[in-house]
Formats: sequence, structure tokens, C-alpha cells
Amino acid sequence: MPGMKLPGNFFLVGMMGAGKTTVGRALAKATGKQFHDSDHEIEARTGVRVPIIFELEGEAGFRAREAAMIAELAEQQDVVLATGGGAVLDPANRAVLRRYGYVIYLRASVDDLYQRTAHDKNRPLLQTANPRERIRELFEVRDPLYRDVADLVIDTSRQSVQQLTQALLAKLEQLHANRQA
Repeated sequence: MPGMKLPGNFFLVGMMGAGKTTVGRALAKATGKQFHDSDHEIEARTGVRVPIIFELEGEAGFRAREAAMIAELAEQQDVVLATGGGAVLDPANRAVLRRYGYVIYLRASVDDLYQRTAHDKNRPLLQTANPRERIRELFEVRDPLYRDVADLVIDTSRQSVQQLTQALLAKLEQLHANRQA
């Protein structure tokens, strides 16, 4: 199905380590859309890594940059956007995502998220004595927000990127057809 053209933008939400960037790239390739990762775009524009922004500006400073980046990228046409894990905390971000495209929640278990992020030093919110507990706390707060904003929820735990992409394409085709009906 490479190059399949589905109309609209696709916005990926979910916890850090859920696979938003990896799946987003594959989905963009399969649909002929342009891929963006909001964290990577912030880093490219500022010339500074996200952990340094957190250190210098705090989470509030980073979230303001994130909101501006999401608003800008969401208004573009034919994009797949991987948002940061905490983007859904801001009601304005959720409204922008709903307005400009299909929102896909990539869901994974706390254990899977921990395994995928345990050794990643570029995750400022996990630089704590007990990262697994921190993931669980974040998941409890964010999961209802992800579910609320999502048009689709797909579990990323036991599937390859190719399987996830194929499942997403089928679900997006169905969702698009239902919206057109």
C-alpha cells in the first residue's frame, strides 16, 4: 500500500516510548505525507535539545514552545505529526489537533513504555530515582486525555511497525469513509 493517499492530517499522541516517531515516519511514507516530530522541530529551530530547554526554561517554558509548534504544524496540509507525550495536557493543543486532522492514540502498557525508555537520557521527566513509577503516574494522568482527543486508539505493545502501519491504514480508511457517509 505504499503511497496510498488518504486525505487530511494525522496527529499521533501517546506516552513517551509509545512509538509516535517510528510509526509516524512509516505512516507518512505509506500515505505520501510529510512527517514532523514536534520535539525534533523545536530542537531544530532552537538549536537546543529538549532536556536543556527543560533545564533552562522549566516545563512551562517548554510547553509554551510546544504549543506554538503544534499550532503551526497542524495548520499545514498532508502532514503526519508526532506530538510530545505531554502535548495533550494543554486544552488548546487538544482543540488544535481535533480541528485540523485525525488524532491517533498509540497506546502501550506501563511496562512496555518503561522497557523502551529505561536507558534514554533525553527524557527529562524520567530523570528520577524511580522512572517506572514516574511513567505510571504520567500514564494515569494522560491516558484519559489521550482517549478523549483520539479518533482512533491502537495498541503498540505486540506489533511490528509494519503491522501497526497496516492496521492504522485500514482503520483510517474506515474512519474517513464513515466521515464521508
